[in-house]
Amino acid sequence: MRSLIRRNRQTAVKADPAPSRWAWRIQRLMLTPGFRLMLRAGVPFCLTLMAGTIYLADDARRTQIVEAVADARRAIEERPEFMVKLMAIDGAEDALSAEIRAAVPIEFPLSSFDLDLEQVRDTIKGLNSVKNASVRIKPGGVLQVVVMPRVPVAVWRNAEGLTLVDEGGAPVARIAGRAERPDLPLIAGEGAARHVPEALTLIKATEPIAGRVRGLVRMGARRWDVVLDRDQRILLPEYDALPALERVIALQGAQEVLTRDVSRVDMRLSERPTVRLTEEATEAWWNIKQSTGR
Repeated sequence: MRSLIRRNRQTAVKADPAPSRWAWRIQRLMLTPGFRLMLRAGVPFCLTLMAGTIYLADDARRTQIVEAVADARRAIEERPEFMVKLMAIDGAEDALSAEIRAAVPIEFPLSSFDLDLEQVRDTIKGLNSVKNASVRIKPGGVLQVVVMPRVPVAVWRNAEGLTLVDEGGAPVARIAGRAERPDLPLIAGEGAARHVPEALTLIKATEPIAGRVRGLVRMGARRWDVVLDRDQRILLPEYDALPALERVIALQGAQEVLTRDVSRVDMRLSERPTVRLTEEATEAWWNIKQSTGR
C-alpha cells in the first residue's frame, strides 16, 4: 500500500505557477508608459473622433451647428456695450470734418467688432488736408477721431491750378483763385513745392518791399526769381540766394534801384551783378546818346 501511494505521488503533475508566454507579453505591454497612455487617451480620442465624424457627415447637422455658432457670436457682438453709436472729430474745422465723414462713410450703430480702426485711421491720414490722425473707441459707444490738420503756408501755382501747400510742400487743398488766400505768398515753377522753407525765408527777407512782391518763381528747378510789380524781377543764384537778395534790398534802401526804370536785377554771378533797363529806358538812353553825339 505504501509503495502504491508513493508511486502515485511521484506520477502526479503539479500546476506550473508561471504565466504563459502571451500572458507574460501582455503584462509587460501593460507596464509600458506609452501603451498605458494610448489606452487612457488615445482610445477615447479615436472613439470620440469617429463618433463626431459620423455625426457631422450629415450636411443638415453641420449647417445647424454653424448657424448656432454664428447666432451666439452675433448675440455677443451686438450687445449694447459693444455698439458704436456716433463719430466725434476733434481738431478739424467744419470743412475738414465733412471731408473726413465723406471719406469714412460709417453707418451707425455698428458693432465695434466690425470696425477696422487701423483702416479707418489710414483712410483719414490719406487725405491731403490731414497731417496725422488717431482713432479709438471711447466708453459710451463714441468713435473718437483726433486730427492734426496740415496748415497751409503758401499758394503753389502749377499746371493743374492753385494748390495750398504746407511747410513741407505737401498739398493741402485746391483753391479756385488767388483771391481766396491773399494772405499767403505765391510760389510757382517746377519743383517749387519741394523748396517751401527756402521760399518762406526769401519772402521774409523782402519785408522792406513787401507791398511790391508778387511771388517767387522756381527757374529750371534749381533757383528762384523774385517777381515784383511793374514787371520787375530779381534773379537769384542757385546757392547763397538769401545773401544775394539782402544785397538787392540794401541797394534799394540806399539808392532806390528798384524804383528806377529797371526790368531785371541779375544776381546770379555774385562777383558781377548786373541791371537790365526797361525797353523805354533803353530807347531813351540811345536817343540821348545819339543827340549828344557820344
